[in-house]
Amino acid sequence: MKIKILSWNIWIECDFKQIKRFLKTSNANIIALQEVNENDSVRETIKFLDSLGYQYVFAPIAEEWEGKMWNYGPAIFTKYKIISSKKYILSEENKRIAIQADIKISNKILHVFNTHLVHTHQQYSIVQMQQVEELLRHIPHERSVLMGDFNAIPESRTMQKVKTILLDADPNNEPTWSVYSQGCRICNPQKIDVRLDYIFTTKDIKTYSYKVENSKGSDHLPISVEIEV
Repeated sequence: MKIKILSWNIWIECDFKQIKRFLKTSNANIIALQEVNENDSVRETIKFLDSLGYQYVFAPIAEEWEGKMWNYGPAIFTKYKIISSKKYILSEENKRIAIQADIKISNKILHVFNTHLVHTHQQYSIVQMQQVEELLRHIPHERSVLMGDFNAIPESRTMQKVKTILLDADPNNEPTWSVYSQGCRICNPQKIDVRLDYIFTTKDIKTYSYKVENSKGSDHLPISVEIEV
């Protein structure tokens, strides 16, 4: 049985009409979103996906963004039953969260993780490495999927650490960021030429048809892959 999984940083400043349009037609069975905002009447992501029949788990944290406090974080949405869920604080400094949902598909359990690591402007960060090391401690060695915005380029020490344990669904390192230059005023990106977003699996999971999807709803592009469960 093949299912489609999708990961996307939908951006606090997203164009929500385009976000909804893409998600509605994505045909994804499991969706991992980053930067889901808890209190935004304009961008009601959870309410929208709930209306499409997705169950969800959500782990918001308070963080300042351009002078304003936001309560946002990673969320996992699924067409299947969520058996249990957990959240993990990956570091106290530059606090970041990972969320886990154990999802029942037929008679099997798939362990799905979603995270969003600290943005270091594509530079090595001890804190970011600590976040990855803490995250990897919690991932089972079988039937596990890890998705998210890692804010790290493929050749970084951070990503090389992940790849010692998990398989990268995209062997070609296609870029996923940034659709908009205002995605980072320090980096000031002018085109989509950096990969920050990943889907990883344990070695027992087969993957098919990895794709960097197309949408201008966010500064990141959505990514998807089919897996066999």
